[in-house]
Amino acid sequence: MRHPQRNDRRGVAAVELAVLSPFLMFLFVLAVDYGRIFYSSVTITNCARAGAIYASDPFEQTESPYTSIQQAALAEAPNFTPQPTVSSATGSDAVGDPYVDVTVIGQFQTMTRYPGVPQSTTLRRTIRMRVAPAAPN
Repeated sequence: MRHPQRNDRRGVAAVELAVLSPFLMFLFVLAVDYGRIFYSSVTITNCARAGAIYASDPFEQTESPYTSIQQAALAEAPNFTPQPTVSSATGSDAVGDPYVDVTVIGQFQTMTRYPGVPQSTTLRRTIRMRVAPAAPN
């Protein structure tokens, strides 16, 4: 009985892994950065929403532990580095109802240092809310 000829392929898998490992690491780091930027954008949105809620509700302002829109907004991002900037503006819509716009701007730094991948991205969210009357009608 004859045995089929065996090709000597013992080191092929190690060579394939060595060739593909930089690409696999690149994909892994990109996936981690994607998750981090998604988390950061949700945090920036929550900051803008918290600031807008604080600014639009007179009852919230009297019962809140915060003394300004900036404090209320930044309370949602205690570990965000660098700290986002918060700005607000007021106005009236076409019907004459007052509103407040709260804008939060944060910088996101990537871990990736590959060409074609930006090192820094600016995240900006603006939330507009109608200002509630001080006394209900």
